[in-house]
Amino acid sequence: MNSTTFTTISNIIKTRRSVKPAAMNGQKIPNEQVAALLELADWAPTHGYTEPWRFIVYENPADFCSEHAEIYKQGVEAENFNELTYNNLQHQGDKVSHVIIVTMKRGDLPKIPPFEEVAAVSSAIQNILLGATALNAASFWSTGGAILKPGMKEFLQLREEDNVLGVLYLGYADQYPEGKRNTPLEEKINWVK
Repeated sequence: MNSTTFTTISNIIKTRRSVKPAAMNGQKIPNEQVAALLELADWAPTHGYTEPWRFIVYENPADFCSEHAEIYKQGVEAENFNELTYNNLQHQGDKVSHVIIVTMKRGDLPKIPPFEEVAAVSSAIQNILLGATALNAASFWSTGGAILKPGMKEFLQLREEDNVLGVLYLGYADQYPEGKRNTPLEEKINWVK
């Protein structure tokens, strides 16, 4: 790899930011670019070639957001129901271009521990997020609301051994947040010589 390629990749990694759906501006990402992001996801590392990532793409985010709000409503006791949460979930995609539900389909190799399948899907998600950054698109990986609740798993007709790993909101934004790290890198590394 030459230094120009390294610099380009380094810049994309360092400038990737989470942009909340409400901060997106409603402009649509071309479907071809979303498909290209999914192709990047398909090149994530995977132990035993299980390729456990699966994607459900909503071109109309309102369709998913309506379902998400209803799953939340059905999965919470009446006394714990929060109208504000319900409304927020219903309108979370109002300014979003696409919503991608990301699931993990457990592979058929029992020797591979489930955490490795989760890691593989997480890597696929990171590929999407980095690709979106390279396309000047905004992205947000969410596990909030009812995303990780049994009702979502049932809605998606997943098997017991499968899991939802989150929802990706994609779009464009007029502003991007500043990046920061709270702990100096030196405190996270122990060089053994």
